[in-house]
Amino acid sequence: MATIKKGILGGFSGTVGTVVGASWRGMDIIRSKPKASGGNPTARQLLQRQKFAMAIRFQNSLRKMQSRLYGENAGVKSRVNLAASYLLKEVIAEQNGQAVLMMDKVIVTKGTLTGFQNLAVAVAAGQTLDFTWQDNSNQALAKETDIFCTAVYEEESGEFALNEGPEQRDASAASVVLPAIWVGKTLHVYAFFQTVEQDAACNSYYLGTVILQ
Repeated sequence: MATIKKGILGGFSGTVGTVVGASWRGMDIIRSKPKASGGNPTARQLLQRQKFAMAIRFQNSLRKMQSRLYGENAGVKSRVNLAASYLLKEVIAEQNGQAVLMMDKVIVTKGTLTGFQNLAVAVAAGQTLDFTWQDNSNQALAKETDIFCTAVYEEESGEFALNEGPEQRDASAASVVLPAIWVGKTLHVYAFFQTVEQDAACNSYYLGTVILQ
């Protein structure tokens, strides 16, 4: 891959002969056109494709949030890139030749903000999850104004329901109403704090699975 400076052609998009032009992170780049592979894909290649497809689908509804709240940009790797890399390496595993998600290893947000103390969740009537925690706004980087947030994943649809506030750290409790169509479904529950500026977070906390009433 090469970067186009101010040459006679300038930047371009598309294919010219064996050269492909594109724009990436604000830079005009060129690369060689990939050769078509012959023959049928191997089982390993099919599994790898399955893993990539699973990662893209899983991260889709988290992408906007993770662009703000997943660590720090590292060189050419954005926060979303870092989250995707972790997802492929640590979360998506192989079982009996199939790609599977290890939900207890998922990290929805990543950062240095102080996390929870004594966080718990309970299922209530009306498609509601009730959360409680101890106010620890006097600890380290915690502030009483930090926003309580949740990310709830429904296995069957492969979708996340995201909730960001309005409850703050000093409230010590919050309730989240989920879609009625998720009643009776298995849900994976994650929670995290983010700053009032919405530009930093703590590492998300996995509370396990619940079944919505």
